[in-house]
Amino acid sequence: MSFTLKKLSLATLAITALSSPFIVLADDETIKVGVLHSLSGTMAISETTLKDTVLMMIDEQNKKGGVMGKQLEAVVVDPASDWPLFAEKTRELLAQEKVDVIFGCWTSVSRKSVLPVLEELNGLLFYPVQYEGEESSKNVFYTGAAPNQQAIPAVDYLADELEVERWVLAGTDYVYPRTTNKILESYLKAKGVADEDIMINYTPFGHSDWQSIVADIKKFGSEGKKTAVVSTINGDANVPFYKELGNQGISAEDIPVVAFSVGEEELAGIDTAPLVGHLAAWNYFQSVESDENEAFIDAWHAFIGDEERVTNDPMEATVIGFNMWTQAVEKAGTTDVDAVVDAMIGIETPNMTGGTATMLKNHHLTKPVLIGEIQDDGQFEVVWETDGEVPGDAWSDFLEGSKDIISDWTDPVRCGNYNTVTKTCSGQNY
Repeated sequence: MSFTLKKLSLATLAITALSSPFIVLADDETIKVGVLHSLSGTMAISETTLKDTVLMMIDEQNKKGGVMGKQLEAVVVDPASDWPLFAEKTRELLAQEKVDVIFGCWTSVSRKSVLPVLEELNGLLFYPVQYEGEESSKNVFYTGAAPNQQAIPAVDYLADELEVERWVLAGTDYVYPRTTNKILESYLKAKGVADEDIMINYTPFGHSDWQSIVADIKKFGSEGKKTAVVSTINGDANVPFYKELGNQGISAEDIPVVAFSVGEEELAGIDTAPLVGHLAAWNYFQSVESDENEAFIDAWHAFIGDEERVTNDPMEATVIGFNMWTQAVEKAGTTDVDAVVDAMIGIETPNMTGGTATMLKNHHLTKPVLIGEIQDDGQFEVVWETDGEVPGDAWSDFLEGSKDIISDWTDPVRCGNYNTVTKTCSGQNY
């Protein structure tokens, strides 16, 4: 065949491929799912497991036939615990890889880094970790806990059940701990706690020298009032923090610690013997007894090939978000972000504690709240839980600038920060 005829034949094939209803272009053969979790750096201790969780869910969904008859394709990137890099990787996923949805982020600073990119390019993020609230975006579904689903109930438990009167608010120095502690400080003062009975401390990511800070906590707790630590310390800094507690002989009976960012995965890397009795507040623990949780753990172990690998709360939040997204896509009949966003509201899926997660108008979930006590095997024994699910509140009732604000992404409001007094929307709406 001559060169000219070859070119003509190739051109004819290309036109046929573009016009034929029976031939699908390569880019349309799969639905791309972005995975945006740190696989290196200070947050890898927590986030790597979430990457694996998304891959497990994609594998399971593909075995069921995919979504809308299409297989799901994972696009994994590593933002490496570098907050500006989260934004760059988000732009890469949306603009270059053309993903239809992203599951990712852990810290609030990473989420806030990607938010402008999501809103600019109209991407969709499922965020699976507890956070400080004070935010609601059309482009984000918050499947972790809001403060009223973790921080506030934990403080109530310490005050009511353990009769705590002095409070150490210890956190990593970024937006989530600072905003959460601002809410908690306001809440505690409203309950009559004096300024001198609140100690606040922040440390950098990856902080390792805890000797003097723990000594200060020990001194603060030795002045005659029952004292507790409310910890928003994130990432691998938890390992030396808990080790130093043990080194200085601080037991749960003396000064209990309730953590918001320490779960089974973080405890898997340390000697938990000195930590028995300390607490964590989450919406799920691996030790929860339910048929749903048993099936989840079995599926995880089968996928990861390691019976020793634990499950934790952000994994459950990832699974819930993933299952809701697949339902919403099927319901909308498209992966178009605006259509999926509308379809998400009101979707329900089982949680792992035997209840039901419902997506609310403010892009938050209904969730049970559990307080767990650390056991010597690195698991948690549930010592307290709410009676049923608690609706997530995007805006705190305990901050002056937030108590009149609601989030409602349905008609006629369609606004993430709507002031119920002035009847105005001061942020993103659509």
